Amino acid sequence: MQPLAERLRPQTLDDYIGQKHLVGPGAVLRQMIEAGRISSFILWGPPGVGKTTLAQIIAHKLETPFYTLSAVTSGVKDVRDVIERAKSNRFFSSNSPILFIDEIHRFSKSQQDSLLGAVEQGTVTLIGATTENPSFEVIRPLLSRCQLYVLKSLEKDDLLELLKRALSTDAYLRERSIELKETTAMLRYSGGDARKLLNILELVVEAEPADRPIVITDALVSERLQQNPLAYDKDGEMHYDIISAYIKSIRGSDPDAAIYWLARMVEGGEDPAFIARRLVISASEDIGLANPNALLLANACFETLMKVGWPEGRIPLAETTIYLATSPKSNSAYKAINEALELVRRTGNLPVPLHLRNAPTKLMKQLGYGEEYKYAHDYAGHFVRQQYLPDELQNQRIWHPQENSAEQKHKERMEALWGKRFE
Repeated sequence: MQPLAERLRPQTLDDYIGQKHLVGPGAVLRQMIEAGRISSFILWGPPGVGKTTLAQIIAHKLETPFYTLSAVTSGVKDVRDVIERAKSNRFFSSNSPILFIDEIHRFSKSQQDSLLGAVEQGTVTLIGATTENPSFEVIRPLLSRCQLYVLKSLEKDDLLELLKRALSTDAYLRERSIELKETTAMLRYSGGDARKLLNILELVVEAEPADRPIVITDALVSERLQQNPLAYDKDGEMHYDIISAYIKSIRGSDPDAAIYWLARMVEGGEDPAFIARRLVISASEDIGLANPNALLLANACFETLMKVGWPEGRIPLAETTIYLATSPKSNSAYKAINEALELVRRTGNLPVPLHLRNAPTKLMKQLGYGEEYKYAHDYAGHFVRQQYLPDELQNQRIWHPQENSAEQKHKERMEALWGKRFE
């Protein structure tokens, strides 16, 4: 018997749960599908949110040949073979055949290069699916030929709807007497992943005697998952759970826990570049100005990993992990950019003060552009007080230094220069 997640895979957009911003009424993808013509695109989102399902629904709706490749098992030859088959089928359909590539981020540069001509000429319509940022993993020429659509983790209401649908429509589950008394644990363990949620439900049901009613509670779910900690992940990969524990251990200044989760990823065959990128993010987000050398070391780790490869690459990863975990922490830069973005969205395009504007033409000079600007290097200490923010925000504070020795030095300097503004 097929797994529950496969048995429940939607066949139409009306049955598709979640991603209303893409496939809801009037949304961009739904409009393209209903019009009967789509262009190449890449779906970026976490596992279990419907990337593969959406591609299959599109192919079924458009009634066009549909080819699937897995970046894990396919090589350049496989790509070329599919493109040749697509060319031969092109004459029997007004739409280009669809080539769906799962985990396209795992394709090498040569594999991605082999797709370019076919996508550009319309031999195939490419639908790629990835859990990784395409800006890092997909070559620029291919990315420029595709639209990028971001899928979100499923919301609580989406997951509850999926559970109710499973219990009411699946032929096997309907034969069992199942009461869904509590759902908090199921939702927590699933982490917004529909496939994981259905796997948990299936695990709990299969563990109970067939002749007895089943009352699903948080305690029952937790008990079953503790007995089979990997069973709810059919691939045995707790990819996102472990990277989350890893980063949180670094943030929490626990080097022992951080190095343990690193070892779990190394032993599990995680992509080393994926780990190194997360270290760069952690260095800037969680350590930041409290120890700027952390970002330098994280970048050096990434470059070293690219040079020395595997398995030696585990050593700079371990070194950087411990350094980051034991460093003082600050997220003041992270909070500052978020606060600034929110300020920009709230206040709109405020005009740049005249004295800060560039004046490359005579007319601009006549209009006062650049007038009264004070060149900081002409003043003692290379500093002079003047307004740099828009008029409406001239007294706005955005960056707030935190309690660590490095930032306190910056704070003391700002107080000396700006006085009460930074007190």
